[in-house]
Amino acid sequence: MKQRHKILFQQLKSYRNEVLQVLETVTKEEAEVIPTGFHNNIRWNMGHIYLDQFLWIETLTKEKNADLLPYQSWFGYGTSPANFNEETPSFEELKELLKAQPRQLKKTYGGRIKEKFPPIDMGMQTIEQVLIRTIFHEGMHLQTIIDIKKFL
Repeated sequence: MKQRHKILFQQLKSYRNEVLQVLETVTKEEAEVIPTGFHNNIRWNMGHIYLDQFLWIETLTKEKNADLLPYQSWFGYGTSPANFNEETPSFEELKELLKAQPRQLKKTYGGRIKEKFPPIDMGMQTIEQVLIRTIFHEGMHLQTIIDIKKFL
């Protein structure tokens, strides 16, 4: 693996650790609150961060992951906590999924990071390009989590 790819996976892990550090200041009760002016709660944002990286890779590679289907109904674009049910991962379960995801992505896709696929949005055609986009997206949701925490 090239040095720049090692750095990309280190950044993914580092930025994820920032999310996890903020989540350590949140209680499971706080994670369920939707403050006035927000559409979702902290738990939804956690699940959305988790789902987003897999969905973009799936969109790029066209390799379907049936395990993602329930996550799409809970945390996909346009969903809300109103879509949650007894099977929706808990606050603690989502923290564990978020913690494991960077390692899982590196293990699964580290050897394929430069593999070319037909271009998707913004001309992205490699997993490397998708990860750069999803890191940016994660930062937006981290800020939303911080903003919700401020309102609590």
